[in-house]
Amino acid sequence: MKMTLAGKDLISTKDLTREDYEYIFEITKKIEKQNAQGLTHVLPDKIVALLFFEPSTRTQLSFSTAVKRLGGETIGFSGEEATSIMKGENLADTIRVVEQYADAIVIRHPLEGSAKYAAQVADVPIINAGSGAEEHPTQALLDLYTILREKDKIDGLTIGLIGDLRYSRTVHSLLYALTNFDATIYLISPPLLKLGESVKNYLREKGVGFKEFGNLADCIEELDVLYVTRIQKERFVHPEEYLKVKDSYKINLKTLRKAKRDLIVMHPLPRVGEIAYEVDNTRHAVYFKQVRYGLYIRMAVLSMIFGRESRIPD
Repeated sequence: MKMTLAGKDLISTKDLTREDYEYIFEITKKIEKQNAQGLTHVLPDKIVALLFFEPSTRTQLSFSTAVKRLGGETIGFSGEEATSIMKGENLADTIRVVEQYADAIVIRHPLEGSAKYAAQVADVPIINAGSGAEEHPTQALLDLYTILREKDKIDGLTIGLIGDLRYSRTVHSLLYALTNFDATIYLISPPLLKLGESVKNYLREKGVGFKEFGNLADCIEELDVLYVTRIQKERFVHPEEYLKVKDSYKINLKTLRKAKRDLIVMHPLPRVGEIAYEVDNTRHAVYFKQVRYGLYIRMAVLSMIFGRESRIPD
């Protein structure tokens, strides 16, 4: 029996099984085959609220486009400045008000636990579009789908994650998701940005082995996938800590000289200098393809949350 997301929340990649991922990718491939066109009959009667309490370009535009490509409408805001939150309204009341207007809510919030809390409050499905440094599940889904499309598999690959492993919610979600696959994981970061023990313990509990490196040069030749993250200034409590690590690494043509010919370089974007522009035109760069794959993934998730994936033609 096929899994279903109908009427459910999407808060964490921990909540999904391998079968779930495979079914989501199956629906996503159908949407990609259609090039996201001719699907306005899927959600013509649905309104999705996009509540972005933090700045966003790709995720917000991706969800907005996904809803519209499926025939739905969006409402919402980006930033708190023009909302009643500035008057002191709490998150629970905001969610309870917005669900009176919308059939589902996509939320991005700076605090850990915010998406889970919203799901507890709301009667409509909640999709986590980023909760603090915690998780970003649809980003992990599009990351996995990118790997699958570009490498034809996920099992058996050696995947390196470099940069801000401590604060990056995209890294955390991707690592949780990778526990459902048979991949080798390399964690590459300066000591101050090493992956937190709670995530490491989760990997250990799931029987997932990993190796830690301080220098990309020590493992670049072994990698099939290099997942790059920016140093997130906004996550640091103390500015001096950010200054210590902000220029820890840069991926350029010299860095990639010893890489496998078919290595793919990924990035959730935005980048702020950690990948040189000269890499963009190489065979390795797939980070702009990720953006398009992200549209397909979010269209799939939305169609499934409303139980409408059967409306997508084969």
